[in-house]
Amino acid sequence: MARNPASAETRRPTARSGSAPGKLLPSDARKHHRSLILQHLFEDGSYSRADLARMTGLARVTVSDVVSDLLEAGLVLELGVRPGTHMGKPATLVGVNVAGGYAVCLDLSDDTVLRGALVDLAGTRVKTTEVDLDGAVGQAAVDKTIALARRLVETAPGRVLGIGVGTPGVVDLDGVVRRAPNLGWTNLDLRTEIEEALGHPTYVANDADTAALAEDTFGEGSGDGLLLVEIGHGVGAGILVDGALLRGPDGTAGEIGHVNVLADGPECSCGRRGCLEALVSAPRLRARIDGLSEAEAAGVLAAAGRQLGKILAPVTQALGLRDVVLSGPDELLNGPLLQAAESTVLALTRPFGDQHVRLRMSALGHDGVLAGAAAHVLGRELGLS
Repeated sequence: MARNPASAETRRPTARSGSAPGKLLPSDARKHHRSLILQHLFEDGSYSRADLARMTGLARVTVSDVVSDLLEAGLVLELGVRPGTHMGKPATLVGVNVAGGYAVCLDLSDDTVLRGALVDLAGTRVKTTEVDLDGAVGQAAVDKTIALARRLVETAPGRVLGIGVGTPGVVDLDGVVRRAPNLGWTNLDLRTEIEEALGHPTYVANDADTAALAEDTFGEGSGDGLLLVEIGHGVGAGILVDGALLRGPDGTAGEIGHVNVLADGPECSCGRRGCLEALVSAPRLRARIDGLSEAEAAGVLAAAGRQLGKILAPVTQALGLRDVVLSGPDELLNGPLLQAAESTVLALTRPFGDQHVRLRMSALGHDGVLAGAAAHVLGRELGLS
């Protein structure tokens, strides 16, 4: 099992009318108990009820009741007795039923396709699919997103727990896309649009934030300090520090794509000129190297890497980050661009310890946003956040 699927996720605030501040209602206590038990089963494997009582500090009768509920819901299974048990009544082990629920995951970060996956409780993708974006923006892009999600919902072999979406742009905690110029969205309540169309709980988050969560949960990163740069339709960063995702007061932390790099550079989707996104986003890079020789293309990509490195250097220095991860098209990023970006960051920063900043490609390849979307759903719907 992977680490807790929402260990570094920002908590979504909740309010309960009629409940006193700080008062723990019976329903809250039951959800908390369920969360504790599921966390141990997800992270550590199978245990007996007595094991779970000992590890969680809950009463055995409480553990027994919660496990009974989880068995009835199909989220856990009884796996038989522990091997090697000879004396007394053998304890029955329980573990996560990987087919007990599925998450529909959508990645809207690519500039050419919308990607989707159906993921089981072990984080294994049981189906993947995609639809061509074909330049769709506005409501047309929304319709394609909903159609992709519907296709996955209809093919799920069991209960769908929810839908997770990673999208470019500024996204608030309620799943409203405040601004995603590449998709033509402004103040779009994408969460509500999908929930009303398909009837499943939906969680919408920024693509870079989602990929950073995945790198911490399923990849090689650590929530203690990670800067993940998502390069696709746009350019953005997800930042994890001290086990928490940085959002900022308006949810715009990590929006490095609209930092000005060249005063008279190419026009950006935001309306300004010379933004980082206008120089190093995937469609801009493809256009700039189209028709060039291999050597010429390498020079263009290296120059883009240096531009990226100049923006990343002050961020890593200010926040004390050493692990910088690039996520996006491997053929564009993994080579001269990555090497030039790392050299630039190293030249512009000063380490205060023995370890220097390291730039690398995501351990999850191009699947970080999908994995992060799964983590959002499993974390929220199973109480693991």
